Amino acid sequence: VQLQASGGGLVQAGGSLRLSCASSGRTLSDFGMGWFRQAPGKEREFVAAISWRGTFTEYGDSVQGRFSISRDNAKNTLYLQMNNLKPGDTAVYYCAAREWSGPTGPVTATDQFDYDYWGQGTQVTVSS
Repeated sequence: VQLQASGGGLVQAGGSLRLSCASSGRTLSDFGMGWFRQAPGKEREFVAAISWRGTFTEYGDSVQGRFSISRDNAKNTLYLQMNNLKPGDTAVYYCAAREWSGPTGPVTATDQFDYDYWGQGTQVTVSS
């Protein structure tokens, strides 16, 4: 599967952005999905995850209540709605996909090493 992230840009603090991640090659419903971000000089950080049908979601502590992950499997697209953005949200944002882990596997995953495929990233810059 190929993942293409888009929607990043420059926004003032308090503003909003919506990121998209389009999949091709395989249907999005084959995968659990997640968003991660990496700021300069920092490790990659978990942002949000969503289960295969979108029933379950999970968020990193720093974005809880401000960001919302969703998916449209019919459009093969993953989204990340980001509200009340802060300068600390400045980073390259990556979407990632993981293969179905079976009926007893976790419905969401926060560890980047649980993901099998990655998009190229989109830059989000929040000015103060």
